[in-house]
Amino acid sequence: MKTPMFLNHWSDWLLPRSPNDVRLFHSDSSDRILVCSPHLGQGYIQEIQLREDLSLRINDYTLHQDLVIDVPGQSNILEFIFPLTSSDARYSYVDPHFGLNSFTIKLALKRVFKLEVFFQRPSLITYFQAFREHLSPQTRSVAEQLTQYLSEYFGTSRSSPDETLSQLLQGEITLTPDIKPQEILPNPLYSEIIAFNYSNSSPRTPAMEQVIGQILSCPYQGATRRTYLKRKVLELTNLRLEMMTKPHLREADFDYIYEAASILRKQIINPPTVETLARQVGTNRLYLNQGFHQVYGTTPFGYSGDCRMWQAQRLLMISDLPVGKIAAVVGYTNCSHFARAFRQYTGLNPKTFQMKAWQYFS
Repeated sequence: MKTPMFLNHWSDWLLPRSPNDVRLFHSDSSDRILVCSPHLGQGYIQEIQLREDLSLRINDYTLHQDLVIDVPGQSNILEFIFPLTSSDARYSYVDPHFGLNSFTIKLALKRVFKLEVFFQRPSLITYFQAFREHLSPQTRSVAEQLTQYLSEYFGTSRSSPDETLSQLLQGEITLTPDIKPQEILPNPLYSEIIAFNYSNSSPRTPAMEQVIGQILSCPYQGATRRTYLKRKVLELTNLRLEMMTKPHLREADFDYIYEAASILRKQIINPPTVETLARQVGTNRLYLNQGFHQVYGTTPFGYSGDCRMWQAQRLLMISDLPVGKIAAVVGYTNCSHFARAFRQYTGLNPKTFQMKAWQYFS
């Protein structure tokens, strides 16, 4: 396997090209086309500006080697992501950005084929509030705790969490790139943030698939094309928000699932068996497994593993502990097993990840 290449900007691996590229589903002279540098991969990213605060991006590329990229903080953006490859197309995701720097890992030999929708102010505020309202009660509570902590961190604790969030969305509070959640958040609150990783993921519906097909096969040009795509993109994001609610579950079902998830987050070193966990929350193994699949899209075992990797990434980022010690802290007695699980989760060896993270945090 080639050594991962480290880049300092998300577009350093891309080159500008003409919108006449035959690989595009459709294009206009106003589109921004970026293609992979030939020595790094093949494929393209197509950016379509639908209005000042709304854009669509079509990605279709495959890299020849792993890339680790420092991503400069962007202005406040809400991103809706719709993977299109057969292995990833069951789900869609929502990802809020608040101007913080981060680093991202792009894996070699894995086709990236997806639609991305970006909202900026002023529509960002409307869609972020809608996203927040569709969160589960548990995740909304975590969001309020996070906002309250940020209020205190920025010295605006006299404001309510809602007021602080409004100030953040309006740009009245700016998160500078040197503020990194892995460093400033207390461990109990940081461990709760994994709830967002699951809340941000929802299954796709046939209606969403139909709209995605209409976006990719848009038959129009010029202003008509932009109007059509804008209408379809808004329809798609509204369908996505609707999927965040799960009316097929009773409130009591949510309670035992959330309680079980909380136990797993707190006991990553020695998590209970599914049978023991089910007894602790007052249900049985079958209902617990079914509930986890409906709420989180995985098993209790899979959820526990994700919690371990979530904490392992943080420790690799902010501490100088050796990899073996970090493996033990997150519940692995065998360092090789930890390294294998970490590679499966992130695409990088723990030591490689740690070395890059130290550059990011320095």
